Amino acid sequence: MALLLGVDTGGTYTDAVLIEGETRVIASAKALTTRQDLAIGVGDAVQAVLLQSGAKPSDISMASLSTTLATNALVEGQGGRVALIYIGFKERDLAAHGLGEALKGDPYLVCAGGHNHAGGEAAPLDEPALRAFLHAHRSDVSGFAVASQFATRNPAHELRAKALVREITGRPISTSHELSAKLNGPKRAMTAVLNARLIGMIDRLIGRAEDRLREIGIDAPLMVVRGDGALISSAQARERPIETILSGPAASIVGARWMTGADHALVSDIGGTTTDVAVLQDGRPAIDPAGARVGPYRTMVEAVAMRTTGLGGDSEVHFTTEGLQGGVTLGPRRVLPVSLMATIAPEIVHETLEAQLRATTPGDHDGRFVRAVPGLEADGIGPREETLLARIGPNVHPLGAVLKSRIELSALRRLIDRGLVQVSGVTPSDASHVLGRVNAWDSKAADMALRLFARRRTGAGDVLAQTANDMAHIIINQLTQQTVLALLETAFAEETAPLGPPPEQLARHVLMQRGLSKHRGLLRLDAGLNVPVIGLGASAASYYPAVGDILGTEMILPEYAGVANAIGAVVGRVTMRRSGTVTSPSEGKYRVHLPQGPQDFADEQSALTMLEETLRRDATTQAQNAGAQDIQITVTRDIRTAGVEARNVFIEATLTVEAAGRPRVAA
Repeated sequence: MALLLGVDTGGTYTDAVLIEGETRVIASAKALTTRQDLAIGVGDAVQAVLLQSGAKPSDISMASLSTTLATNALVEGQGGRVALIYIGFKERDLAAHGLGEALKGDPYLVCAGGHNHAGGEAAPLDEPALRAFLHAHRSDVSGFAVASQFATRNPAHELRAKALVREITGRPISTSHELSAKLNGPKRAMTAVLNARLIGMIDRLIGRAEDRLREIGIDAPLMVVRGDGALISSAQARERPIETILSGPAASIVGARWMTGADHALVSDIGGTTTDVAVLQDGRPAIDPAGARVGPYRTMVEAVAMRTTGLGGDSEVHFTTEGLQGGVTLGPRRVLPVSLMATIAPEIVHETLEAQLRATTPGDHDGRFVRAVPGLEADGIGPREETLLARIGPNVHPLGAVLKSRIELSALRRLIDRGLVQVSGVTPSDASHVLGRVNAWDSKAADMALRLFARRRTGAGDVLAQTANDMAHIIINQLTQQTVLALLETAFAEETAPLGPPPEQLARHVLMQRGLSKHRGLLRLDAGLNVPVIGLGASAASYYPAVGDILGTEMILPEYAGVANAIGAVVGRVTMRRSGTVTSPSEGKYRVHLPQGPQDFADEQSALTMLEETLRRDATTQAQNAGAQDIQITVTRDIRTAGVEARNVFIEATLTVEAAGRPRVAA
C-alpha cells in the first residue's frame, strides 16, 4: 500500500503521521525534539509511527515536513550572524520597518547604486566599496543579504552584488527581489536579512532529515510546508527558508480543515513555544496581504494571516508584582521545563531543588538550570560569552552556580539568542505535571520547582501561593487568560482593521472583560466569540476547554489535534505564485519589469501578454520543480487607470499567476 508520511518538528515534540489514500490516519506518534540535531527527533518519530502501524519504509510514497524552527528562531531572536548590503538607500532608511532592530548589531554597508521607479539606473553601483566590505566580512558572517532601491523594477545591481558575494566569500546570499515582487525597499531588505539568518539553520534541518529518512529506508521525495500552507521541494526550502516561517501553523490550519470540515472558525494551535491563531473562512485560511508577521517582524513573505504569540506549554513563567498583589505572566521566551530537565540530569536537578527548598530565604535563580546545547559550533561570540560557555561545559548546572556576576546575565542572553545555551525553569508544562494532567516527565521535580516559585513574596509581604498545587492553578489560569486575549485580538484584527483602536487595546478593554464575565448591573453586558474555536496541539485538551467556557463558544478538539501539523504537511497542494508589473514611463510606452531587466513595448496588450507568458512559464517550472502534477493555472490582473480629458490612461498593471497541483508520489 502507498502511504503518505507527515512530520512536524515543534519546539518540544516532533510528530509523525501516516495517512492512507489521503483519507484516513492509520498511525501517529511523537518523539522529543532534539535541539542539538533535529533529525534525531525526526528519525525517532518516524520509526515510532512505522512500528505502530506495521508499515515498511518502502511503503512510503511521499514524505513532507512542516517545521516551527524558522518561526521559533525569529520569535526567540535566534539565527546566524549576517551582513546586509544596502544599495541606493540612505543611512536613515535602516530605521524603517524595524530593519535596524532586525540586524541586531550585525554589519551592514550602505553604498551608492540602485534604480528609479521606471527601472532606470539612479546611480552606478559602488563596486570598490562593496568589494572592500566583502573582504572585511567574508569570514565573520554566515551569509549576506542584499537589497537595492527599486530592485523589483530592475534587479541588475542586486544580481551584480550576488555575483561578487559568491566570487569573494562563497557564502550564501539572499537577494530581496527574489523573495518579493513588491515595492518597499526597507521591508524587502529586512525579509532578505531574516532569510539569510535562517539559511544555515534550515539547511541543516532539511539535510539531516533527508539523511535520516534514507538511513531508515525511506527513498520517497521530501516536501516542505510553506508559510501559506502550500508544499515546496526541500531544495526550494533550502534556498528560501524565510518562506517556511509559519510553516507549522499553516500546516495546522490545513490539518484542522481536513479533520473537521469546518468552513468558518478560529484555529488556535498551542505548541511548546508559541500559540498561533488564524481565521478559517470558506474552508480556506486567508493570506495576509501585508506579509507574514512573526514576533516583532513584518516580512514580505506570503503566508497565512495569523497572529503568533510567544505563549506555549514551555513558556517561561515570570513573577510579577502589581502594587501589593503578586501574580505571574508567561512568555515570550521558551525554556526547558524543569520536569524535562530532570529526565536529562536527575541527580543534579533533584539535589539542587532539595537544597534550595531547605534554604530559609528564596534565591534569585531558584528552580533554574542551564546547559550548553550539544554539538553546536560557537562561532562569532565575544570573550565574555566564550568564558561563560566554557564554564557551563557539557553538563547541567544550577543557574546560580554558573553566573558569577549580574553583568554575565547579558552574556547568557546572547548565548541563548544564538541557540548555544538552554535555560530550564518553571513552565505551564510543569504545572500540568503537578495537577496530574500530564505525566510524561518528572512530576516530583515539577512539584519542588513550583514550591520554590510559590515562596516569592508579593508587595504585601505574603507568599505567592501556599502549595505547589495552588501555584499550578495560578499558572494554568494565566495561560487561559493569555490564550483568551490572543483569540480576541485575532477576532478584533479581522473585524476592525484598519479602523478603530488596536486589537490589543480592544481585547483588554474593561467593557470587553466585563462582557465576558456577563456583567449585570445598570448595564447588561455580554461578549464572546460568534464562531467555534478549533483547538490544536498536544496540550489543547488540557488547556482549551476553559478557554471555550470564558469565550462562550464551542471548542472543537479533533481526535488528532496533537498532530494536526503533521497531517497538514501531507494533505496540502503545491502552489507557486509569480507576480510582475507593467508600468508606463511615458505615453505610448509600456514597460514590463522582468527578472532579467525591463523590456519596453509600444502597446498595452503586447506588454501584458509578454508578462503573463513569462509568469506562466516561471510559475509552472517552479511547480514542476517542486514535484507537482496535474498543474492548474489561475491568472489575476489588477490594472490601474486614470481618467484624463474624457479618456482612460494606463497607469500600472500587476499580474499574478498561480500554478497549483498535488505532489507526485513515488511509484
